Amino acid sequence: MASLSLPKHSLPPVLPPQTRKDPFSQSLKVFSKSSHSQFYGTRLSYSSSTTIPCSSSAKNVVFAKVKNGTAPPPFTLKDQDGKSVSLSKFKGKPVIVYFYPADETPGCTKQACAFRDSYEKFKKAGAEVIGISGDDVSSHKAFAKKYRLPFTLLADEGNKVRKEWGVPGDLFGALPGRETYVLDKNGVVQLIYNNQFQPEKHIDETLKILKGI
Repeated sequence: MASLSLPKHSLPPVLPPQTRKDPFSQSLKVFSKSSHSQFYGTRLSYSSSTTIPCSSSAKNVVFAKVKNGTAPPPFTLKDQDGKSVSLSKFKGKPVIVYFYPADETPGCTKQACAFRDSYEKFKKAGAEVIGISGDDVSSHKAFAKKYRLPFTLLADEGNKVRKEWGVPGDLFGALPGRETYVLDKNGVVQLIYNNQFQPEKHIDETLKILKGI
């Protein structure tokens, strides 16, 4: 019987398995130990962090510009009564400037009421309290009236001052940051405290630092 001779074909080499890159992992922010803690409770001062510039959402993340031992950028904004208020007006006394996400939200209401309940302690220390958010004057007026807030609320519509001060956002920039600054009598920052999810702690930390300035 005749036998068939088949041509020998070389088999293609076996390709090594390729690891598929997870696009989400490339957009994650690499936090330093200090900045990572803002999601869980405490960050007393700003620490630089590194990002992997992959996702377009990274462009919306704001990094802190104001640092301890420096004077923050000046500002003039409208308060809850529509009057212009400048930061320079308070020079000569300690000032607490706290940035918060929005009026009438649960965390911001807790924080504002905590400042209200401790307001006499701040007055005794000779300090002024200023709250800033992107809400307009009418929103601030209603918020202050509803909760009997005795301190100044400033309308930073467009978040210009927030950006100039470099208040960092949370959740990759999706949530406006909650950050408090304590300025001494000379207008120099003595404390930067960031705590999004425990808003009442801002009051405890600011009162502690006021005792030493």
